[in-house]
Amino acid sequence: MSIEIQGVAPLLQVFDMLTSIRFYRDILGFSVVNTSPALSANPDDVDWAMLRLNDTTLMLNTAYEAEHRPSVPEPTRLVSHDDTCLYFGCPDVDSTYLYLQSQGLKLKAPKVAHYGMKQLYLKDPDGFGICFQWTA
Repeated sequence: MSIEIQGVAPLLQVFDMLTSIRFYRDILGFSVVNTSPALSANPDDVDWAMLRLNDTTLMLNTAYEAEHRPSVPEPTRLVSHDDTCLYFGCPDVDSTYLYLQSQGLKLKAPKVAHYGMKQLYLKDPDGFGICFQWTA
């Protein structure tokens, strides 16, 4: 017997939900498909959001309740983000590179890894790794 799985939805703890939603929605092209209730008149001011792009689902959750959020991210919390990278299948890594550059992101050009994947790496606003990759 095997377990039927129909996808995975990673949950990232983010410092600033407004910044994270703008990054994933307005730069990477995800759609916000569900959220917790808005905390203000701004519909992006939420504690939790589910985003989707094609068959990819991602959830964001605030790392702090609004009343407990420090003025700047805690460095000890951010250090652990280096251990997390989301790998997205991306058939046209080169076009993605050019598009993200046009959005103002400063990126290193894609490279082919020794195991044959063309990869473009970047960081989201919280320092989580993102890799767009496809077989070279």
